[in-house]
Amino acid sequence: MRSIEAFADAVWMERGLARNTLSSYQSDLRHCAAWLRDAERVGLRDARRDQLLSYLAAGVDEGVRPRTSARRLSTLRQFYQWVVREQLRPDDPTAQIEAPRLGRPLPKSLSEAEVEALLEAPDLTTAEGLRDRAMLELLYATGLRVSELVGLQPDQMSLTQGVVRVIGKGGKERLVPLGEQAIDWLQRYLREARPVLLGAQPAASLFVTRRGDGMTRQAFWYRIKKHAAGAGIRQTLSPHTVRHAFATHLVNHGADLRVVQLLLGHSSLSTTQIYTHVARERLQALHARHHPRG
Repeated sequence: MRSIEAFADAVWMERGLARNTLSSYQSDLRHCAAWLRDAERVGLRDARRDQLLSYLAAGVDEGVRPRTSARRLSTLRQFYQWVVREQLRPDDPTAQIEAPRLGRPLPKSLSEAEVEALLEAPDLTTAEGLRDRAMLELLYATGLRVSELVGLQPDQMSLTQGVVRVIGKGGKERLVPLGEQAIDWLQRYLREARPVLLGAQPAASLFVTRRGDGMTRQAFWYRIKKHAAGAGIRQTLSPHTVRHAFATHLVNHGADLRVVQLLLGHSSLSTTQIYTHVARERLQALHARHHPRG
């Protein structure tokens, strides 16, 4: 539909959304448009409130999860707000539709002792192990997304100033401090491991393999699982788990939420506020374990 493509172009111009986000919007709108066409004989742009409710209810009947229903409704809201703004219709049919109630899942995290064990797991006698240690130290020191980590290039690092310039979602840039430990391990990786891995091959990526390619998200995920097993960590890990540990440990040690928001690259503080719940659970667990009347 032309209106879907026009909407996607508009939100991309206004907000600079990532390609995956735009693709998700378009997929949700096309799914709704197809259902409305088949079940209600109406176009997406002209659908009424009751017809959209029927669409969402049909998804529930088919076993769609509340989070997916909420996402679809959110996409529809944004679409119809744009439709009204462009004067393609006078009203927003989603205005009086309530979103499904969602339980807020707490992100999985690691204790500080588990992080230490994970950091010390790579075999430092190999170039790959030294690279992995530098990546893990950088990930825990900065809370980067894994896509941001593997996409780093050497010119994004300033080891003398102790910062990394991160290009996040939607091409937004932020400066994140590195910390002394991460700087030390990065310097060692650049001095001892990267030249061994590359040989005479040139490479644009900061973190590389022996083939001269940049590390991929999938490869790094595999490496983390391997090191977690070696460290005796039983829970299933991903690079995002280390990002959550970074944020949780900052909050546990008294960091201001707005600072954590900036470091993580969250566009909204509400996204960061989940870490107050994580910290509260941690405090409650410590109280129950150590207080005589816990």
